[in-house]
Amino acid sequence: MADNATLDVQGTKVDVTNLQKVFYPKTGFTKGEVIDYYIQISTVLLPHLKNRPISLKRYPDGVEGFFFYEKECPAHRPKWVKTRKVAKKDGGAVNYCLMNDLPALVWAANLADLELHTFLHRAPALTRPTMLAFDLDPGPPADIVLCCHVGLAIKALFDSLGLQSFPKTSGSKGLQVYVPLNTPVTYERTKAFARAVAQALEQQFPETVISRMVRTARKGKVFVDWSQNDAKKTTVTVYSLRAKETPTVSTPVTWDEVKKTLQSQRALKFEANDVLRRVKTMGDLFEPILTLRQKLPPLKNL
Repeated sequence: MADNATLDVQGTKVDVTNLQKVFYPKTGFTKGEVIDYYIQISTVLLPHLKNRPISLKRYPDGVEGFFFYEKECPAHRPKWVKTRKVAKKDGGAVNYCLMNDLPALVWAANLADLELHTFLHRAPALTRPTMLAFDLDPGPPADIVLCCHVGLAIKALFDSLGLQSFPKTSGSKGLQVYVPLNTPVTYERTKAFARAVAQALEQQFPETVISRMVRTARKGKVFVDWSQNDAKKTTVTVYSLRAKETPTVSTPVTWDEVKKTLQSQRALKFEANDVLRRVKTMGDLFEPILTLRQKLPPLKNL
């Protein structure tokens, strides 16, 4: 395989470079394989990226090298990479990239943007989240198995409110739970609601759950991070690679898989090739996040 090439991506010429460079030394997974993964997964990934401003998280020397976040879409971007201007609190604005099509996604992957981090809103409605998100972060020696226990508790809570929820692995060490809304709502409401959920869980499971952002208090517990529900914060996108020892992916899972993980005490972890196989047989388990319309109930209903 050539180290550099020009790909015809849906009629757009995209230059790709250093394709044989190893990005995941432990497995030998190369930059070319990163780009190939994103091309193969794009059918289910792109709908989740559409019109969501994105922060680039770039690893030019692979997962064992330095990395940096790039909020401002690079000035050297091709003219076909769309952007969205987002105002800053202190004045000015950030011109974020949008990954609305496959050429843009391949271009970003060639910049070593291993991880895709998006906002919970879509342009142009920059103050209207389309979902609730909970990031379950285990404090060692807690692990994803304990996260599954907490995730099922979140599911039970939302079931009691008549709302559907959907789990995915973080691709790192935890689990994430999303509640699609796709109805008019503000971040002020979703953040307050998410915080109340985390606090209710901490009250119900004080030995297992913590809702406070105090790292020293997290040992052996699962931090239910409600703070992601904020107009200024991004969260790793479903189907994104993670910059870990191996090419793990933030992978949508079923609640049955979460239950089985809790019963078996085995890790819930998927790499790029696993995810491609899963999508072929299971489709996009996160598709309801895009389409399911649910109303956030009043806070007093909790």
